Amino acid sequence: MSSRPGAAWPLVAVFTAGYLASYLLPTVVGRLSAHLALSPAQAGLVGSALLLSSAGAGFALAGRVERLGARTPARAGLALAAVGYGCAALAGSVPLVVLGVMVGGFGSGTATAVAASGIAARRDPHRTSSLGLLTVSATAGVLYLTIPHLGGGHRLPFAAIALVALLVWPATARLDGARTAEETSSPVTGRLPHRRSGLVLAGGMLVWSMAQNALWGVSSRIGLDQAGLSEVTVGAVFATALGAGLLGVTGAGLLGARLGRAVPIGLGTVVIAASIVLSSSARDLGSFATGEIMWNTVYPVVLSYLIGLAASLDIRGRWAVLAGSASSIGVACGPLLGSVLSEEAGYPAMGLILGAATLLVAAPVTAVALHTGGRPLVPGSVRRRGGAPAALLAATTGGLSGAVPKLGSPEQAVTELRVRRRRLVRSAIRTAGPDGGSGQSNAYASTSAR
Repeated sequence: MSSRPGAAWPLVAVFTAGYLASYLLPTVVGRLSAHLALSPAQAGLVGSALLLSSAGAGFALAGRVERLGARTPARAGLALAAVGYGCAALAGSVPLVVLGVMVGGFGSGTATAVAASGIAARRDPHRTSSLGLLTVSATAGVLYLTIPHLGGGHRLPFAAIALVALLVWPATARLDGARTAEETSSPVTGRLPHRRSGLVLAGGMLVWSMAQNALWGVSSRIGLDQAGLSEVTVGAVFATALGAGLLGVTGAGLLGARLGRAVPIGLGTVVIAASIVLSSSARDLGSFATGEIMWNTVYPVVLSYLIGLAASLDIRGRWAVLAGSASSIGVACGPLLGSVLSEEAGYPAMGLILGAATLLVAAPVTAVALHTGGRPLVPGSVRRRGGAPAALLAATTGGLSGAVPKLGSPEQAVTELRVRRRRLVRSAIRTAGPDGGSGQSNAYASTSAR
């Protein structure tokens, strides 16, 4: 995966196309319920099918993007997204809509996996992921402002996601192609590094994302049913909240590594839990807008640090893809969980349950951020058990630009060489030849040991 500075924007574009479906989940679920005669739980199940298919694509591609190259799977993912969501937009029956949603979800997950692998290979993965979240938030905000005024039933959100996938397609020409056998024989091989931390992070992101998207999947219904707002007003609140998210991500990018990862992740998760409780208990425009705006301001900030943390655990991007796929499973279960909890216990009780779950997962994830925060690595040192040169990991252990102090000479990739044992044999000194040239050989000659 290319790490050239100019190669960031294609990854950001593919990231946007892959993440857009989950950002539009409230309007997708709401319109499925309103225009296809589905109950909130059934509509949430369709949204879960979309995101579960996306997670399956991530697990299937984990560790394979480097060998396949970024261009081919990115194009395949965007094509599947365009075809799947396009068919869901054109279909009028629930089975065909579900089929299109699952095909499109697999395409979104493929695009996201490619982007996650590329971001992990960047010198500054946090900055690239922040830029990706900034772009997808802006795109979703524009759609939330326009879709409620255009009608179109359940078709318009799916058509918008398919159109974005088609618009991103030309950017894939700037991604890396498939690699040859020599190029893929990287010294960074072997089992996954930081396995315990990676598993804790993946599990924490699963629960964290489930709680976030349980609320996000029913936020539209909270605004319409409990707070008594119109669809246009709810869309305006979502657009404003996503705009606040742009400011939050921009601030996170400017903040960078000054506070490390543990403080933004831990403190941000506490703020998110309070926002969930406030938004789910809202009964008027003021409380609903405050909860949604505060939540959407902090959510992408914490997510950008979590993505950077996962990327820092493995230079090949395997933990970035695996943790992202675990997060997608949580995202997939979120709408169904939110629909069931809201129907059985009501929106305020649902908010309390989701807020408590968010607080519980904050501790282990913050501990991972503290444990893998990065230590200064001297270029040339090698991790013995992980098999990866420390000089290669130094660029990503901190995850953020400047997180690892520059020590000694500039870091270079370390290549492992197989050296055969040799013995030195003293050679005889030859006399000058008839042509008068110097015929004296080196004092020592090396021959291979038998």
